[in-house]
Amino acid sequence: MSDLVTLERPHDGVALVTMTNPKIQNFGSWDAIEALAAALKEARESGARVSVLASGAEGHWYEHAWLTDLSATLQGKPSSGNPICWFQALSEITSIDVVTIAAVSGDCSGGGAELGWACDLRVAEDQVRFGQPEVMIGVATGLGGTCRVSRLIGRTATAELVLDGAPMTARRIYELGGVNRIVETGRAVEVSVAWAQRLASRPPGSLRALKQMLSDADNLHLNDAMANEQKVFQGVAGTPEAFDGMARTQVRFDAGESVRDVYGDPQE
Repeated sequence: MSDLVTLERPHDGVALVTMTNPKIQNFGSWDAIEALAAALKEARESGARVSVLASGAEGHWYEHAWLTDLSATLQGKPSSGNPICWFQALSEITSIDVVTIAAVSGDCSGGGAELGWACDLRVAEDQVRFGQPEVMIGVATGLGGTCRVSRLIGRTATAELVLDGAPMTARRIYELGGVNRIVETGRAVEVSVAWAQRLASRPPGSLRALKQMLSDADNLHLNDAMANEQKVFQGVAGTPEAFDGMARTQVRFDAGESVRDVYGDPQE
């Protein structure tokens, strides 16, 4: 197991997968997402019926793709890992064999938020902010931040989230239907693991069948929408404007600025 991701089994049938990379503010570097996908796969194959996705980086859940890796990949340069890891992680999260809960204990954005949107359930702490800031970088969503989110919170709110790029508070996302529970700071993992334990006690066949039904309903049109979203993403992310936006943004992170510094405050 990578030192970026840990896998624990707090209860029978429950896996707790924690990604911790505070050096880069828990941005989704390819090596970290590879490790996350591998841990989720190991949890599923070893009998987990419910997996909780957590963060060990204070102030951050899973942030967007590490722009150093993204820019390098799009330019055919070496990166920290294989970008296919993002799709492998999504595949594990949406597997019908495992219910997934996002224990959102810190801010999340971009591709990291998209992993959370793909989970079956989301528990978020009150101070958390959700963002799809791709438009502020000069790229576009590529992993469901538009098509999947619009199914969760509606087209109007999603348009605001992706076209403006400013983050939304957990409370607002909850009110829009994108989060199941809001909890006090520091309690997301505790509440999520307790919920996971209860779900894991349900009859496995029933749990699997119901997730299958949910997945089938989602995918009646979602696969085509996801393919189109990735096509659009690839069309915009490889442009000079996008490379410039990624470079300028990463310079600010490298200089020590936080996600909140770079992307600003929520618009209420």
